Amino acid sequence: MKEITMKKSMMSVAVTAALLSMSAVQASEFKGAYIGANVGINHSKIGTVSAANKFYPGVQAGYNWDLTSNVLLGVEGFVDGHSKSVTGNDAGIDAKLGYTMGNFMPYARLGAAATTPGTRVHGGLGLEYKFAPSWSALAEVTADMKKVTGVAQRNTNFAIGVNYYFDKPAVAAAAVVAAVVAAPAVMKKAEPVAAPAPVAAPVAAPAPVVVAPVAAPVAAPKVFTLKGTNFATSSAKLMPAASKQMAEVLEYAKNSKENFNVVGHTDSRGSEKKNQVLSAARAASVKAYLVAHGVAAARITTSGAASTKPVGDNKTDAGRAENRRVEVTAVAAK
Repeated sequence: MKEITMKKSMMSVAVTAALLSMSAVQASEFKGAYIGANVGINHSKIGTVSAANKFYPGVQAGYNWDLTSNVLLGVEGFVDGHSKSVTGNDAGIDAKLGYTMGNFMPYARLGAAATTPGTRVHGGLGLEYKFAPSWSALAEVTADMKKVTGVAQRNTNFAIGVNYYFDKPAVAAAAVVAAVVAAPAVMKKAEPVAAPAPVAAPVAAPAPVVVAPVAAPVAAPKVFTLKGTNFATSSAKLMPAASKQMAEVLEYAKNSKENFNVVGHTDSRGSEKKNQVLSAARAASVKAYLVAHGVAAARITTSGAASTKPVGDNKTDAGRAENRRVEVTAVAAK
């Protein structure tokens, strides 16, 4: 017979503390303060006369707020160093409206720029991509225009750059916690026990036949399944869509004495190593939510199964959506 050797208590305390630090519905990848730099091409035009394209550097700094789970509002100040253009160097400030899609954010910006020949309306469109917890890359086109003595003076800028975010998303902590939570339990083999020597026994009279009572059927364990839009794409972040199902799990947990086994699952896309970390991180996010709302951490175990236990066909979108899930199973307390 095998017995499972549990992790030391200090590791359990550390994991619990890390989980409690994660919010149930977390901020977008682009929330918070940032600074950045860019390079671009400036094209100036006075009336119908075009000036030569000028290469220039620029810097920017700003702050973003989440309005909803996907819509973001920000403000950004900027300086564009195209000193040889018609208007010279530009400095200004724009409002920024973005729509977050996991690590991607298309955005529009509108505000004002000010140099020669004075304050001008400034705006543009761009796309930003978060390639690391604190770093993003961007590409954008911006423009401004002002009429002087009836002649329009225009600037059009095409730029690429990077931003550094000071607020790191909490999913980075979830991945670290998941690596600990997903570590396999240590199995110890029981020492072999020698069989006793046979002992001759006297022949006894046949025992009376006893009819054993029929055991009552065992109720199936309660299982909650979170799937669909409950997590951001390729992320362990619980989205607002998970609130209703998590409330059901929490209500059941508070009114029962059972323990819970939380297992994360993914579809078959991507490497199995990354799927293992992602599935374990999603299970850890569910545990963090329950612990933060009053369920004892000792009642909850988590693990990740990656794509090893599909319930749908990984060759179809519908089947893959079924496979991207977290299962919370109630088990009898020992």
